[in-house]
Amino acid sequence: MEDKVVQLKQIIEESDNIVFFGGAGVSTESGIPDFRSVDGLYNQKYKFPPEEIISHSFYMKNKEEFYRFYKDRMLYEGAQPNVTHKALAKLEQMGKLKAIVTQNIDGLHQMAGSKVVYELHGSVMRNYCEKCGKFYDFEYVKNSEGVPHCECGGDIKPDVVLYEEGLDEEIVEKAIKAIEEADVLIIGGTSLIVYPAAGLIDYYKGDKLVLINKTMTIRDSRADLVINDSLGKVFSEIMDM
Repeated sequence: MEDKVVQLKQIIEESDNIVFFGGAGVSTESGIPDFRSVDGLYNQKYKFPPEEIISHSFYMKNKEEFYRFYKDRMLYEGAQPNVTHKALAKLEQMGKLKAIVTQNIDGLHQMAGSKVVYELHGSVMRNYCEKCGKFYDFEYVKNSEGVPHCECGGDIKPDVVLYEEGLDEEIVEKAIKAIEEADVLIIGGTSLIVYPAAGLIDYYKGDKLVLINKTMTIRDSRADLVINDSLGKVFSEIMDM
């Protein structure tokens, strides 16, 4: 493990064109649970499976139940950036990290200070009236009763990609460009089974593909360096060296 961290630190030191691709594991150390790992717990409390509740069709036909789940299980008020978020922001400030491509919707990368963040699945920090388009923040939705409504009377929808909805094409194009042009691609905290997001790493053409995850992934054999440990531990050691 120690040798691999030293190897990763050397890779980072020798590059000024790094892209980080992250998933739920980036934010678990901020107290935001991995959605898939606690699927059974969710099913005990709600009438429908989580994947059904946060689908576009379910949202359209049952907004009350959608928002009951959404506010309870997807909005984590008070969550703060952890060591990984902070380390990535520092690497960007140093001119080494060019972009973060994230599957997370929590906004913690920006809270840590990162500027170039491509949010493939949107963000809970942004919410829009479906009728007039007015913007509403996290607190407005979190503190609303039932379905949040705009002052114009329209329903407010989170700017997150629900199941059955497509990814934002402009965000995807920017993410692909960053990955294609990267010298180093670091993938962290993701099982790489959620598509189409996971497929974006196929655009990386370099020879410094780093994969950091607590468990094995289906892409381990392709990586040039695999570290099976927590992101927080790895980045703490890198930034302290």
